[in-house]
Amino acid sequence: MAELDRRPEGMSDETVEALGSLSKALETTERARGHLFSFHQLTGTADLELDRAVRLLREAGHPEWAERVEREILGRNVIPGHWTFQIVESYDMTYYQPFKDLERAAVERLAGGRDHVFEAELKQARRTHGHPDHTEGPEDGDVSRGPGRA
Repeated sequence: MAELDRRPEGMSDETVEALGSLSKALETTERARGHLFSFHQLTGTADLELDRAVRLLREAGHPEWAERVEREILGRNVIPGHWTFQIVESYDMTYYQPFKDLERAAVERLAGGRDHVFEAELKQARRTHGHPDHTEGPEDGDVSRGPGRA
């Protein structure tokens, strides 16, 4: 096992589990942030498509509906005072970055900067020692070799 994957001396099982849980929570937050970016991009794409809808409504002889779409929906805030980019920025500043900073500080202080100690120990417990596809780390096998490749 690589030195950075090893549990620092004196680190308790409870601390390993707690940091594993903190890491899992941060990973879930990363996914939530990704969904915010999806929300941002999908909403922006829809807003840009409204330009085409407005043009087509005018061409179809419905200028009153084209004007209504422009006035009521095109460029509208998604929540009071905010476009989607502002929601992402607020999330980043208010929640995401402080969470990342706290998780990093906890790993530095409690695990000597070693990430994923919980997962590294889980890998050791679950792998089949001696099996070519269950190596301890990349240095133990040729990672360019896949199944059926010699």
